[in-house]
Amino acid sequence: MTIATGIGSMPGTEQHDYAEAVRTVLGELPDLPHLPEVPGRGVTATMTGRALAVLADLGADLQPAGWRLTGGGAGADHRRARSLLAQDLDVLEEQAQGRAGAFKIQVAGPWTLAATVEKPRGDKLLSDRGARADLAQALAEGLRGHVRDVRRRLPDVTRLVVQVDEPALAAVLGGAVPTSSGFHRHRSVDLPEASAALEEVLAAVAAEGAEPWVHSCAPGTPLGLLRGAGARGLAVDLAVQTAADHDALAEALEAGETVALGVVPSLDAGSPTSDVQLTESVLRWLDMLGLDPAEVGGHLVLSPACGLAGASYAWARQSLVLARTTARNLG
Repeated sequence: MTIATGIGSMPGTEQHDYAEAVRTVLGELPDLPHLPEVPGRGVTATMTGRALAVLADLGADLQPAGWRLTGGGAGADHRRARSLLAQDLDVLEEQAQGRAGAFKIQVAGPWTLAATVEKPRGDKLLSDRGARADLAQALAEGLRGHVRDVRRRLPDVTRLVVQVDEPALAAVLGGAVPTSSGFHRHRSVDLPEASAALEEVLAAVAAEGAEPWVHSCAPGTPLGLLRGAGARGLAVDLAVQTAADHDALAEALEAGETVALGVVPSLDAGSPTSDVQLTESVLRWLDMLGLDPAEVGGHLVLSPACGLAGASYAWARQSLVLARTTARNLG
């Protein structure tokens, strides 16, 4: 049976918006709800802030240029990020009591963090091979504890998915990440190192009995590398996939792995979007790949194309409804 999920982020600017986001996700995505992110609440609630809250053994603080590792203990904003994640999990635990089945959490991956967080003395972690390795190790260890915490709070969940978000991976591999000055670009990371860091993080997820996915809305993300590193689910925006990407997604489905296909616009395009139109587009895609919907449906997940933080609240809710009804049309 094809099911639906969300990518992660939801609109909102206040803490009470978070409780509403949890209610919406639990209500509209019964088969695979997720832990919402509401980055509009501030820098500690962004993708980077939440991932730093998960890190083990590394401290960070906020500088005018953004997040920076301290080389010591956590700064005040890092402590706030950890506190906010704990509060959000409290809200989830309260609202999801007794919920069984599947659930998904998200975290920024090692390469997206390396491209956005600075070393203690400045410049991105991406500029230092040793720092990159330390970051991947800290993220892997932190995720182990995070997964255990979520399992403790949701004891009836039988399938826990951990989605590792890597929107910056293609830029990292292509040497397109700017240095702090903005005048140069960081050297590209070679494929074996990129794969090894991802493998360390994804293996930690799998070792805790959770299901590792990797998500990227960015074009040019090497899907084969993600599968080789241990991803058992690929979450993508269908609109930016190339012919080679379609082949990789087909191979994943045929291998019994999960493909989360982003088919619902993340922003209200202004023109009507119906579940009938979306169903037809998914069926055309499957037909193009020569895949039988009945045979791959159990491994196909539908979602919005990317996060919903920039959407209106009405459209965010409607996009989840469209993903769910389209999945059931294929069901």
